[in-house]
Parts: sequence; C-alpha cells; structure tokens
Amino acid sequence: MIFRQLRENVDVKDAVFNELYPPKIKAVAGRHWTPVAVARMAAKYLAEKPGKKILDIGAGAGKFCLVGAASTQGFFYGVEQRNALTKVSRKIADRHNITNVEFINSNINEISFSDYEAFYFFNSFFENIDTSNPIDNTILPEKDLYDTYSEYVRKQLDTTPIGTRLVTYWSKWDEIPRSFEIVDSAYDGLLSFWEKVC
Repeated sequence: MIFRQLRENVDVKDAVFNELYPPKIKAVAGRHWTPVAVARMAAKYLAEKPGKKILDIGAGAGKFCLVGAASTQGFFYGVEQRNALTKVSRKIADRHNITNVEFINSNINEISFSDYEAFYFFNSFFENIDTSNPIDNTILPEKDLYDTYSEYVRKQLDTTPIGTRLVTYWSKWDEIPRSFEIVDSAYDGLLSFWEKVC
C-alpha cells in the first residue's frame, strides 16, 4: 500500500512509512532517517533519467533508497556499515517487491564512487561527533572517523565526471569538494542540490 502510493505520487506520512520498521529502528527514525517528502524531492533531482545509478552514502535503515526506488525510475544503492540495518532494508525491499534497489553492508571507504552516477548524503558521519541520540550501541563514536570518512567522500566525489549530481541533507559540507556548485536548496537550506562543474 505505502509503495503503491509512492509510485502513484500520493503523499505518504513519515509516521505511516516508519511502521515498516521494528520498534528500535522506528524509535530513532525522526532523527536518523530521511523524511519521505525530502527523499522524494532528492530522488527526483538525482534520478533525472531512467536507470540512473544513485548511491546513498550511509543508508541507515534504507528509507531514502526505498522511497527513491518507489517514486522514480532510478536504481538506488545504499551502503551501510551496520549489518542489522542492511538486513532490515533488504527484507522490506523483498517483501514489497522493490527491484530497483540494492543494499550493501560495507564501510564507505571500501566503496568506489566510479560505480555510481549520482549521490545522496544525509550526514551519516555526524554520529561520530554528536553522541546525543545514537542509532544503537554497535558502533562506538570516534571523532577522527568523522574527518576520515568526510575526506574519503570528498576525494571520491572530486573524481566524478562533470555534471554529476549530489544532494546533501543536514550536512556541514565538509565532504563537498570545490568542484561542486550548489544549484538549489529547500527546507530552509537544510536540503542542498549540487552539480559538479569542473
């Protein structure tokens, strides 16, 4: 029902979508998972042509990828270091027959951005410097990791071709190379749309 509504461009409330998740994952949804309306707007910009390969950098419970896959014709890949979250994302995709999505259990610094055409980033490294509302206790925060991951992403994005699209949400922009320019924003500047220009 939820995914049919997304395919038909019907608004889906976050409280309804988040019911797909187990209680512990649902409990942190408001802080850690992309809102449905934001995901749809970001996915529409990133998947401007059918089959475009979009990487979610730190997919968490897969909400952005699931919403994007249901509401566009792009192909969404979510990389997430927590195996439990990757399993939940895969189960939801399988249960609802969402075939244009794949979830990868890996660390971001093991992923080559050359395999993808567009990118989404909802400040997934911030948990290493803000410990006020952790996803769980399986990953210990470490400030150096924020810098390490941000630098890796910046270098990878800098190698992408001109015209590559990127969307950031609640980002400090530490991971954005100077080769990208902001082309639009929404949600009082929290959601930023980028394109590689040089």
